[in-house]
Amino acid sequence: MAQDSAQEAPAAPTTPARTLLPMIVPALVVGVGASLLFIGVSEAAEQLQHVLWKNLPDALGIGRYSVLWMLIMLTATGIAVGLVVWKVPGHAGPDPATTGLDAVALSPGVLPGLVLATALMLAGGPSLGPENPIIAVNVALALWLGRRLAPRLPGGVWGVLAEAATIGALFGTPVAAALLISEALAARQIRGALWDNVFAPLAAAAAGAMTTTLVAHPTFDLHLPAFGRPGWGDVLAALVLAPLAAALGMAAVYLFPYVHGAFSRLKHPMLTLPAGGLVLGLLAALGGHLTLFKGLDEVGELAADPEGWSAGQFATMTVVKLAALLVAASCGFRGGRIFPSVFIGVAFGLFAHAVVPAVHPALGVAVGVLGMLLAITRQGWVSLFTAAILVASPAILALLCIASLPAWLLVTGRPQMQLRADGTPVR
Repeated sequence: MAQDSAQEAPAAPTTPARTLLPMIVPALVVGVGASLLFIGVSEAAEQLQHVLWKNLPDALGIGRYSVLWMLIMLTATGIAVGLVVWKVPGHAGPDPATTGLDAVALSPGVLPGLVLATALMLAGGPSLGPENPIIAVNVALALWLGRRLAPRLPGGVWGVLAEAATIGALFGTPVAAALLISEALAARQIRGALWDNVFAPLAAAAAGAMTTTLVAHPTFDLHLPAFGRPGWGDVLAALVLAPLAAALGMAAVYLFPYVHGAFSRLKHPMLTLPAGGLVLGLLAALGGHLTLFKGLDEVGELAADPEGWSAGQFATMTVVKLAALLVAASCGFRGGRIFPSVFIGVAFGLFAHAVVPAVHPALGVAVGVLGMLLAITRQGWVSLFTAAILVASPAILALLCIASLPAWLLVTGRPQMQLRADGTPVR
């Protein structure tokens, strides 16, 4: 009977090729454009970072990462971003505590201020990444230009293409975008064949990823010691460490509305952002310069020598970076939470290896990143994918899938690190 029922179940309707073909060119154009904007903002921020953190302190005879310079630079970054939020038209978009990867449609007048605030943040050292604001800018540009240059195409498709393209550009591969889109389609119960729905977004993501790869040559592989055949001890370590990392991330999630509320009481961006910058400077003085910035370059430095720090140092960097992410996301800096969460997960995994040397560093890093990202982003596929590409070990994939189950049970149905307009957490 079950077999007969399965045979009688109607198949999902498929889309004719003539309907999908006209989407290829717009998808490729959006993909290339989204990637170039991401690369441009990132390169401008890197050049400014070089000036602020190398040329300027060297000229002044101050240590590049001395406590004094970190306090000065983080506070100054808060002042600079505060001025943008206060004075530039559009005020650099909505409160970033209320936004996630799903970008809202912003008016074109908001975008220059948002780009400027993002570049200043990336260069100045707060612990946020470029993903949320860059996605928002690309979505707004794609919607505005697409509706004017190709009005016959459905208006909503431009935002999907831009989001997929930006995610592909950020990770240097379209796989992350495909997984994220598939997850979103399942949540919305979109009808039709899956590959018909992801065809155009996947083309945009592939174009964005290839553009980034050819122009910027990114890599996420941390070149950790190779992970061989897993054993029972590895299974146990994965089942324990992933929920622990998720629980640590959830501590920040539960604190988020309270820290955001404390900064909100200052009521003005020229108070909230400089105050947040000062707190971030104090945290950097405690955790060291590796806890600054979005964290990708710093993660590479950690992974290059897993034995180079003590368990106490790894623990300090883990806690300080998590606190820095919490403060930066609460006080109004424009940025995303994925990349700093990766640093936190890596530091946590290396801490576990330092405490229990039997925990392989690659396994500790992978499950640490997985648990942290599940708590902070609540994106299951992106968390699995990011954890997997950091260690580039097929043998670890099964362990990650197993570890994701208890970690997901810990975070599902609980508050997210995103607030509604009234300050209450999204669930």
